[in-house]
Amino acid sequence: MSKNNIGATALENAEIITETTETTENLPEIKEREELAQVTHEYGADNIQALEGLEAVRKRPGMYIGSTGLSGLHHLVYEIVDNSVDEALAGYCTEIDLKILPGNIIEITDNGRGIPVGIQSQLGISAATIAFTVLHAGGKFGGGGYKVAGGLHGVGAAVVNALSEWLEVTISDGEHVHFQRFERGSYSEEMKIIRKTKNPGKTRTSVRFLADSEIFATLDYDYTTILERMREQAFLNAGLKLIVTDSRIPDDIKGEEFRYEGGIVSYVSWLQKKRGADVLHSDVIYLDGVIDDITVEVAFQYNTDFNSEAIRSFANNIHTVEGGTHETSFKRALNKVVNDFVLAHVKEKQPKNKSKKPKKDEGEKEFTSISGEAIREAINAVISVKLPECEFEGQTKSKLGNPEVGPVVYRIVAEKLTYYFEEHPETVAIIIQKAINSQAARDAARKAMEAKRKSVTDGAGLPGKLADCYNKDPDKTEVYIVEGDSAGGSAKQGRNSEFQAILPLWGKMLNVEKARVDKVFGNDKLMPVVKALGTGIGEDFDLSKLRYGRIVIMADADVDGSHIRTLLLTFFFRFMKPLVENGHIYIAQPPLYKVYRGKQIRYAFTDEEREIFITELAGESNSKVDVQRYKGLGEMNPDQLWETTMDPATRTMVKVEMADAANADLIFSILMGDKVEPRREFIEKNAKYVTNLDV
Repeated sequence: MSKNNIGATALENAEIITETTETTENLPEIKEREELAQVTHEYGADNIQALEGLEAVRKRPGMYIGSTGLSGLHHLVYEIVDNSVDEALAGYCTEIDLKILPGNIIEITDNGRGIPVGIQSQLGISAATIAFTVLHAGGKFGGGGYKVAGGLHGVGAAVVNALSEWLEVTISDGEHVHFQRFERGSYSEEMKIIRKTKNPGKTRTSVRFLADSEIFATLDYDYTTILERMREQAFLNAGLKLIVTDSRIPDDIKGEEFRYEGGIVSYVSWLQKKRGADVLHSDVIYLDGVIDDITVEVAFQYNTDFNSEAIRSFANNIHTVEGGTHETSFKRALNKVVNDFVLAHVKEKQPKNKSKKPKKDEGEKEFTSISGEAIREAINAVISVKLPECEFEGQTKSKLGNPEVGPVVYRIVAEKLTYYFEEHPETVAIIIQKAINSQAARDAARKAMEAKRKSVTDGAGLPGKLADCYNKDPDKTEVYIVEGDSAGGSAKQGRNSEFQAILPLWGKMLNVEKARVDKVFGNDKLMPVVKALGTGIGEDFDLSKLRYGRIVIMADADVDGSHIRTLLLTFFFRFMKPLVENGHIYIAQPPLYKVYRGKQIRYAFTDEEREIFITELAGESNSKVDVQRYKGLGEMNPDQLWETTMDPATRTMVKVEMADAANADLIFSILMGDKVEPRREFIEKNAKYVTNLDV
């Protein structure tokens, strides 16, 4: 059964929310599983395989680029661009030109020094050839070629070559132009001179490649994704010029040029403008310093949002989407400095005359520190560190692991931020008040939750409308969150009560993007969800108490259903984020049409499927085929709902995964915030993702 995108909002299809169709696993089976495949018990020397050269990359591409889906495809582009950016970091490159050519061919050119083409004495071939054919070979290991570089694993160019149908590299050394072509990592001709350079003395490197369709599920690059990555690099490297062009469609050639002299300060300002929220203070706070050859830059600014926290961290221009030692230390230093100033602020407000001992309910109260979550509420920050040798966790470089970076970041941020606050009392007063208000709201919310909290171990305190399942093993159970009593009734009758629970929701749901945390905790539409799941909420969230392994949002396949899904996703992302991070959130995919002729029935999830089924059932005799359009889940009888949407053997579900928390935060703020203009711009840009509009 094909994946259904009907009624999906731009949010659900945005790149940072990766949707993957999943079959149901670890659930009780209605039928006995087939016998497991037979496994040979003989294990000898011949079972050990040695993969030579780039064969290992082609055999296990996910180990090097993360996946063979769209993110892995884009990773090929990033690896080559990162090499060009390393030239910029070394001070030799001022311009990078990236082209997406017809046929999804990528061409990346920089005006750096050019990859060395001379013969490398160790292997007796061109150094450039080695860079593209040998893993862990490059100019970034000995410290002589690059002082700072993102690609320290030495596998980037070789991996791109191995996973490309073909790759061509053209290098100008200032005198001659050198050329070499590879096919799936192999070459038949050595690096050769093809002509004299037209611009004597000027060096450059150009890499052109076509990703291998035998490896990747798609070769269709997303222009917007690549564009945002190049913009990001321009912000991180003040003064570097980056040009992006997409000429795949001759009548619709797109392109932009980026160059930002303000660096990450400009980046924060741009993010604030894109988010659409009003800034809390006019100045972007910028802190920088260098200790032990580690350069640290931090820029941040607060806005008037509720419940958001957007921190983007980078190491040698590589976006560390999972953070690392630099991000953790920034949070610690920010927490320390703000709490120091809050304590001073509290003491200033205490009565000056303390000759008389105050009563227990009077006078100075014991200071309780502000939590890190409250301090970081509505912050928009960019952290960039540059160091001689990065230690990333994995080739995909999602998390920085260098332990020596932490103390450096902490010291620079703590010292520079303390000085900044002392010099800018008006700004610090605004930030302090924001933190105090945020903590007060969180304390009020916690008290409200404590007042309502009941034990869920014996079933007490569970929502009255929850139809629970018999199995209590979270790994084998799932809960369907359904809008309305009508759909809830059909779901309850059609479900398998052994492992499927049903929770109907009713009434207008709260948009948590526009509400303070204390209002969220007391909301009678959201609290049933929290009670049913058992994990708690916000800072008290405990994933180990989750009662169901799968949380399935089941809404109608129309605009209203899309809105409900978005509201629930916003709630889960803001207040129960580990559910998204650990892959517990799913979206049910109900069909749009029932296509039938007599007892022959087909369920269509798209208009295209409907037409295919009509043709199939009509046959050569062109018999009459009936079509029923489902306007809502409540129109399905229990058997139909089970067969199409809930039966693990036949259903299609979409798993919601978060690839980048900072981008997710930005999109939720745009779509669910107060500002209309950013939302309009986002929807116009992403309108192509909406495959059916039911109004």
